[in-house]
Amino acid sequence: MMKITNFFSQLPIRWKITIWSSLVLFILFVTYNSIQYYVMRTWMIDQEERNIQEKMREIQAYLADKPFIVDRTEIIYSSGFLEKVNEANELIRIMDREGNLVLAVATNLPHELLVTPVESENLEHVKVNGKHYLIHRRPVITNGFVGYIEVIRDLKNYERLRGLIFLVTWSAGAGAILLSGVGGMLIARKLLAPISALTDTMKRIKKRGFKERVPQDSNQKDEIADISNVFNEMMNDVETSFQKQKQFVEDASHELRTPISILEGHISLLNRWGKNDPEVLEESLKASQQEVERLKMLVLELLELTRLESDRFEVADEQINPVPVIEELIKKFTLLHPNFTFSFHNKLKKEMTIQMADRHLEQLLIILLDNAVKYSKDSTNVEVSAGQEEGKFFFLIKDYGIGIPKEDLEKIFDRFYRVDKARSREKGGQGLGLSIAQRIVHNYNGSIVAESVEGEWTSIQVIFDEGTSSNA
Repeated sequence: MMKITNFFSQLPIRWKITIWSSLVLFILFVTYNSIQYYVMRTWMIDQEERNIQEKMREIQAYLADKPFIVDRTEIIYSSGFLEKVNEANELIRIMDREGNLVLAVATNLPHELLVTPVESENLEHVKVNGKHYLIHRRPVITNGFVGYIEVIRDLKNYERLRGLIFLVTWSAGAGAILLSGVGGMLIARKLLAPISALTDTMKRIKKRGFKERVPQDSNQKDEIADISNVFNEMMNDVETSFQKQKQFVEDASHELRTPISILEGHISLLNRWGKNDPEVLEESLKASQQEVERLKMLVLELLELTRLESDRFEVADEQINPVPVIEELIKKFTLLHPNFTFSFHNKLKKEMTIQMADRHLEQLLIILLDNAVKYSKDSTNVEVSAGQEEGKFFFLIKDYGIGIPKEDLEKIFDRFYRVDKARSREKGGQGLGLSIAQRIVHNYNGSIVAESVEGEWTSIQVIFDEGTSSNA
């Protein structure tokens, strides 16, 4: 039994479906055909018994209704009536009380049945020479005779019909089981075709890369189609993640290459002859320190961005009023950049709260205000406003600096992207600030949108949707 179980467990699903479907149909057909055969056989036997009992009552009534004495002679003369009621393959005989044959009428029955005694007084099924007979025996009592009436019927027509029904029933059952096996294979092949396609796609992905997808039929809406859709969507996400990872490694390598090259150049300079020249030594150490600081900030920002994009980022459940946080940050930036004018316009008609941690909102504001200061060019005005739109809280930071080209607006939230590449290194930017800001906003189910006119102004608007803000 264990070997059969192990063998069956190792079969392909296609064969398992075929075997199980055939087995289930076999059990159903055996049960149904057995019940059907039993019911039909019982019904046919019942009909034969009813017919022979009805004929017995008819003969008894014929003999009992005569107005004159019915003796042995009269019974012999009743052979004409018995011949009329006698059917093919049937024997009717009358015997006296001692069992002596008085009269017998038979059609197509063996001679030996004419003298075969029957001991049963009711219905009896007997086999003679392999043939099936139904025998019914009842007493006959008249004013001149006492004896027995026997009606014997050969059930060869019943046996023939029963055999035919048995043959047809089980032949049809065997054919149905065979067809069920073929049908099970076809159904299994049809049902498993999408799974085979999924398996083939996985093999192609393993061999060729993430661009392979499961072919889909737009008209198919079943569970297998859902699996294929989920798999394709998952592979889209995996491919996107892989491309981002690849781009991230390339961008990080590019960003790290410059400070490392600068450090390597200064160290080589010092190693060759600069360590003996105080002026060169001081300049190289100062430049190296700046590059180390830049590397430190780059690593910190990369770690922060990784934390924001991972499951380790904890979204706060607390509700805060954002306006005081904005006002406090503006005060700090006013002290930090006394040459700039920071104006705040509170357009809220009533106090609002948003679901966000104070520190995360502060980090978001610092990134956006710092960018506004860095790229303000000759203008020193930075405008900050807060308001409500369609039940959602928003704040907007606008500077009047170098602006952003229209074709670059969609790229400014990418890692390491900088609009002013020539001046960004002088300003200390790593190109990660807006990526971090976008991730913070998205983690709180908000949205961040940039608008700009090159050479005139840039605005960054942050909106928190209805699910994260409410009226106080």
